[in-house]
This record gives sequence, C-alpha cells and structure tokens, in this order.
Amino acid sequence: MSRVFITGSSEGLGLKAGQLMAEQGHRIVLHARNAARAQDARRALPAAEAVVEGDVSTISGARRVAEQANGLGRFDAVIHNAGIGYREPRRIETEDGLPHVFAINVMAPYLLTALMERPDRLVYLSSGMHHHAGANLDDALWVKRSWEGSTAYAESKLYDVLLAFAVARLWPGILSNALEPGWVPTRMGGAGAPDDIDQAHLTQAWLAVSEDAGARVSGRYFYHLRRRAPNPQALDPALQDELLSLCRALSGVALPAAPGG
Repeated sequence: MSRVFITGSSEGLGLKAGQLMAEQGHRIVLHARNAARAQDARRALPAAEAVVEGDVSTISGARRVAEQANGLGRFDAVIHNAGIGYREPRRIETEDGLPHVFAINVMAPYLLTALMERPDRLVYLSSGMHHHAGANLDDALWVKRSWEGSTAYAESKLYDVLLAFAVARLWPGILSNALEPGWVPTRMGGAGAPDDIDQAHLTQAWLAVSEDAGARVSGRYFYHLRRRAPNPQALDPALQDELLSLCRALSGVALPAAPGG
C-alpha cells in the first residue's frame, strides 16, 4: 500500500481522491489552508494519518508546508491538487509580489516539488482550459498586460503541465504526470459545471497508486483515466526550462538535480 500526500484536500476533488485511496487501504495525509479547514478535513476523513496546515499562497507558507510534510516522512506519491479558479476580477498580489493565481497554481507546486523529499510519483492537476492558453512566460506575472482572470488561470494550468513534464524529463526515476479532471461542479467549477463529478477524482488517485501499466508512465497527460494530448507547448523543453528558471528566480529555490546527475 502507498502513502500519499494531497495538497488542497480539505474538500472537493482532493478530499474525494483521499477518501477513495483510504478505502483502498492506502495511507493518506491531507492538507488544509488553516486550522478550521483542517478540522473539516479530519471530520471528512477520520482515517487520514495527518492533516498538514499551511497557506501555500506565499513562498514562506509553501516552505512551511514542505517542512511539515517532510517531518512526517517520505511519501510514495504527492498529488498537487491545491488551486484557485478563474474568477478573480483583478490582479490580486501576494506578499511576494506574485499574482494570487500564479502563486497558488504554479509557485506552490514548484516549491513543494523542489523542497519535499522525492516521492516515486508526482501528479499535477491541470485544466481543459490549458489547451487554449499561450505560455507567455515573458509576462507570466501579468505586469505588462491588462488583467484577464480566465486567461491567467488557463496559463497557470499550462504551466502546471510544463512543470510536470519538466520533472519527468529531469528526474527519470520518478513518474510525473498531469491531468484534467473535467469541468465539474466543485466550489471552483461552479454549480452549473457539466462534467461528471463522480469521475473527476479517479484519475489522480489512479496515477498516484495504481500498478496498472497505464498508470506507470511518466511525462503524460490524462483525462478520465485515458491518455489525452496536451497543449503542444507543454512538450517544449525550452519552455519547460524557462518556467523552471522563472520560478527559481522568483523564489530563490532551485529544482534539485536528479540523483546521480
């Protein structure tokens, strides 16, 4: 059985994935933004081994989450589920000078990937909206452009796929994949979302723990347990490296080299 850490899992798809894997006998550690949400998570999944608390919208907060997670010991898999949606009407800046959407959707998974002890598998949640985004890494922080929340969100989800594929390329001993859960009626997706909520959490759990040959791959993109072609820009090693360089410059944290590299 596997030991899995899931970010942003006090509710929604992260919690549903945790509940499913716990039912299968896996050991689950959840993550919540604050103490109140941590209590909610404990009530929703009493079988969880622990709940890590911390706000990943800041670099210091993401560092603390990584420290707490490492303090619990190594995980077999990490699911980078924490995210914020596309409805922010203006550019909200964090204490680090980053757009809120970029900080949570991109910088947090980058930092946790870089700072946590390497698991065997990494799973990054993207969105179908990433298919229609451009990388725009020369203005990833929306300093030059007028703010457009849906575009900023779509770009952040493209960056998540770039990150997943960069890790797959640079850490060949680790299975690193990305997926889109579908547009489902979660708090982020909204009540009118048309996709199947009962399917939305299955792929991340499958990629994290399954021994199926289809799940034991790396550098791939999925939708509802099936391979799907990503935005072609996600496959570009130069763009992958550009994103890593940007995140390193903004955070002061470099992605470690592969073991023996």
